[in-house]
Amino acid sequence: MTSQRRWRLLVTEAADGATNMAIDEALWRGRQAGTSPPTLRFFAWAPPTVSLGYGQPLGRDVDVDACRALGVGLVRRPTGGSAIYHDGPERELTYSVVATAADLGIGPDLLETYQWIGRALLRGLQALGAPAELVPERPPAGPAPAFCFARTGVFEIEAGGKKLVGSAQRRQGESFLQHGAVLLGVDEPRLRALFPTTRDPLSTLTTLEAALGRRPSFDDVASALAEAFENEHGLDLRPAGIDDDETERVDRLVSERYASPAWLAASA
Repeated sequence: MTSQRRWRLLVTEAADGATNMAIDEALWRGRQAGTSPPTLRFFAWAPPTVSLGYGQPLGRDVDVDACRALGVGLVRRPTGGSAIYHDGPERELTYSVVATAADLGIGPDLLETYQWIGRALLRGLQALGAPAELVPERPPAGPAPAFCFARTGVFEIEAGGKKLVGSAQRRQGESFLQHGAVLLGVDEPRLRALFPTTRDPLSTLTTLEAALGRRPSFDDVASALAEAFENEHGLDLRPAGIDDDETERVDRLVSERYASPAWLAASA
């Protein structure tokens, strides 16, 4: 094993979509500037929220009226990909990784980064007992679907041939932000209501509850994944919070971007 590299382990309380996405971008901008350490973060959502990909149109593929009726938030992510329904901590753990290629000890290739993160996620999920597999590189079939879990991407994770973890990344230069949803369970009626144009959204996804025959807790999954990142990559994860400069950046990003109707309506 190589010498350990010190990273921050950040576990935040469940928050609304604007706050969660502002935290992720604040950590990313801090890493770009060299003022924030490489960070592995685990978090949840309150209220449950649909997040749109950075360049995904806000159209008919997500039922905005159903979101309002069900008390589901709606936010645009700083990363790409397709829409995801993020449930509360009883049904989902969301992770994010903020780092540079040098922090990982690899080259700047995007797929290499995906694989690096995927290997750690895979190790943690297998430690929980899930029959998880890392999907090898393969060409996508057709245009990107509106719903993230409708198709498994390169170096994402499946169990029993169905998607278990959905991830998205955005990078600038050497630095990147990647985050993804680990499904502990699923609210089937709500998922169908939120994605009316996706034919049977349940047919392509699975959950840890289905894979294990029980639903593990948010804390159990977070612990397994943190240990896996340490063991797979020789990291020294140090629990820590968000500093004052990052907090100021979060507040600014919430008001200027992620809580803004204009940001939600726009697409890159």
